[in-house]
Amino acid sequence: MLRVSDLRAGYGTAAVLHGVDLSLEAGERVAILGRNGVGKTTLMRTISGAVSATGGAVTFDGTDLTPLRAHERARLGIAHVPQGRDIFPKLTVAENLRVGVAASRSNDSSLDAIYDEFPMLAVRRRARGGSLSGGQQQILALARALVSEPKLLLLDEPSEGIQPSILDQIAEVIDHINSTRGIAVLVVEQNLDFAARVARRGLIMEKGEIIESLDTAELRKDRDLQRRFMAL
Repeated sequence: MLRVSDLRAGYGTAAVLHGVDLSLEAGERVAILGRNGVGKTTLMRTISGAVSATGGAVTFDGTDLTPLRAHERARLGIAHVPQGRDIFPKLTVAENLRVGVAASRSNDSSLDAIYDEFPMLAVRRRARGGSLSGGQQQILALARALVSEPKLLLLDEPSEGIQPSILDQIAEVIDHINSTRGIAVLVVEQNLDFAARVARRGLIMEKGEIIESLDTAELRKDRDLQRRFMAL
């Protein structure tokens, strides 16, 4: 479904990605792991189109994404939940979700399914996004991505600052959408427990490159591997 080949990107004259290679099959769940500052967020932003590649290629379902802007990639079925959630704090929950509907050219019928999936959002649909807790905002950001009915969900640090009960709910939703809708998931994560719950395969990133592919359950149990590849 997704193939990244020799991908290079950065900001101005500062190169961040130095030839990233990865592939993701339809319905697969993969975690991007590694220390802070190695390029994980830049990789996600380059795949979604928020950052322009300076070299290499990204293909999705056989389509070359290189010339496409972020909104065009979204309409092909790529949904991106960025680090920090990026919801509209002054809009209500319902309005935030309708933004997702409008951006993806889906229809309001998808909102009914979202409210069934996330009862909390149904209850608080008239509340402003900025009034929600951090965990509730993460759920709203995830729900807004799902209204587009994507084929691939990109999640950047979804566990950051989130209480365990909300993380459990997010993990359950990822399991559900993956098993029932076949949505593939690529997640950047520092929380190994959460990464092992939502992804079976972990790709270790270091200095702008993917250097290792590991089973997330194996990495979670092996302190030597954690010391080698993760910040402890």
